[in-house]
Amino acid sequence: MSIERANATESDGSSGANEPAEPSESRAATDASDLDAKDLVLSYPTAPEPVIDGESIAAEPGAVTALVGPNGSGKSTLLKGLANQIDPEDGSVLLDGSDVHSMDTKALAKRLGLLSQESTSPDSITVEDLVYHGRYPHRGFFERTTAEDAKAVERAIDLAGCGHLRDREVGSLSGGQKQLAWIAMVLAQDTDVLLLDEPTTFLDLHHQMEVMEIIETLRDESEVTVVVVLHDIEQAARLADRVIALTDGEVRARGPPEAVVTEELLSEVFRVDADVVQTEDGPRVTPIRARHEK
Repeated sequence: MSIERANATESDGSSGANEPAEPSESRAATDASDLDAKDLVLSYPTAPEPVIDGESIAAEPGAVTALVGPNGSGKSTLLKGLANQIDPEDGSVLLDGSDVHSMDTKALAKRLGLLSQESTSPDSITVEDLVYHGRYPHRGFFERTTAEDAKAVERAIDLAGCGHLRDREVGSLSGGQKQLAWIAMVLAQDTDVLLLDEPTTFLDLHHQMEVMEIIETLRDESEVTVVVVLHDIEQAARLADRVIALTDGEVRARGPPEAVVTEELLSEVFRVDADVVQTEDGPRVTPIRARHEK
């Protein structure tokens, strides 16, 4: 992760469920990586139909792209497809032009990091040892840790703000503290692309803000392409450079937050009536009532 400001280019805010992926025009202005999904079809063995059926998206290099939508809209499934956690039935995911599903697992882990909702570890491991596990793609099985590993771990712990927890066992931590430790581990991978699946869910407000600040720091100081699934649409509007809204596995809107987070979209996609006010910090959303089927 080189510490330079990525020059993100604004999109035109176009929308539509079956649009082709947006061109990554900012690629020429930054060394950050492209991550593009083309005509992606993702399914589960127990599901009668694909969860994602032929969708195309592009994560803007060096920027934060937020995936939003109601429960069951396909956000986490799409993220898993981007991370090569689900084999696609059709379509492709390209990392700087290379199909991630044809890449060696370790080679991909050097380029792309994933923080999933299913992260687990032995309770007896310390936070520092957990963060060192993030360095596994950079070492052989029997190789000792290096000065470069130690530097990456220290940077990750510092960025995640969990230095005071380094000697604590993971099993003794609160939910918010564990999340910071897991984020530090994935940061230690030192990847070009970072995928985060609902990193603020179930956290108190303090820990939510800490996680948001980590993502903001990555955007402002590193050439890292971030894709994050967020449950809170106002968080997404405040944090992201681009927002992609999904419902029933289809992309319903994409573009900068002010173009996507609208009263009409909240009504149609989230089925809520809300007031949306544009502010310097992004759209401010005030929910009014839930919409019900007539």
